[in-house]
Amino acid sequence: MSDINDTGAIPVGIPQQDAAASLPATELPEILVITGMSGAGRSRAAATLEDLDWYVVDNIPPRFLRALAGLMTPDGGVKRLAAVVDVRSREFSELSVTLDQLREGGLGYRLLFLDCDDDELVRRYESVRRPHPLQGDGRLLDGIHEERRQLKNLKGRADTIIDTSKLSVHDLSRRIRHLVANESPTDLQVTVMSFGFKYGLPLDADNVADVRFLPNPYWVSELRHLTGHDSAVSDFVLAQKGASEFVASYSNLMAAILDGYTRELKPFVTIAIGCTGGKHRSVAIAEAVSEELRKRGRTVRTLHRDLGRE
Repeated sequence: MSDINDTGAIPVGIPQQDAAASLPATELPEILVITGMSGAGRSRAAATLEDLDWYVVDNIPPRFLRALAGLMTPDGGVKRLAAVVDVRSREFSELSVTLDQLREGGLGYRLLFLDCDDDELVRRYESVRRPHPLQGDGRLLDGIHEERRQLKNLKGRADTIIDTSKLSVHDLSRRIRHLVANESPTDLQVTVMSFGFKYGLPLDADNVADVRFLPNPYWVSELRHLTGHDSAVSDFVLAQKGASEFVASYSNLMAAILDGYTRELKPFVTIAIGCTGGKHRSVAIAEAVSEELRKRGRTVRTLHRDLGRE
């Protein structure tokens, strides 16, 4: 990853002009404007921001940037806003003027510029077999050179420049996430789900554990009508030989796996723990594993898919 110029993360968002005028300059939120060379990763950057719950507008004419300000009002429902503006727009030449007008009108912006070597851009375009938007009847390199000429001034005024020549799509996503780390939720969403094997495996399970090796409380008359939520059942299950050891070992295993998922930018994971009917053992163990993962700093949601089906 190569950063030519990086001023760091700044709170992002845009208020309406009248609202902006009432705020101190240091409190004015901003819009994140994404531009740069075609093929350098603008679409990947936009997708990454969308995954982080940003509102992203792609291929917007520059003159509409001010109109987007209305989305940032308290009633607008948009807290983080990014706009991709590039040479696909016939009005792209107006972007510099529009950015100046935003500043003059009290509406801030942060400009992210994605760059890439010509050789790598050619390779990427040839791999997808698509023409460059400025190529016309000329060669691919003609379009690249013309775009670089048009973008020269914008690159010079960019707040952040990312050279994607040697970056994979995952590397670029990591860089974008790091750029907005203080502005977006980045925690892995973890769900621990209990289920009953007789109702089938959960379709969205990333990891499945089988706790049918533990004695079934169903065969204990005073526990049969209860569930794993009840302390009598939970105490019974966790007191069985191997139960506590399983919870500790499985939680340690999953903690390491979750760390890996976080590094690989997986946004959510479902851990499924099953017993026969999804009423006793799996519920108690799912709750215990969830608690162990919370102790390790994870935000965990616990669901019991088949509880109450009997």
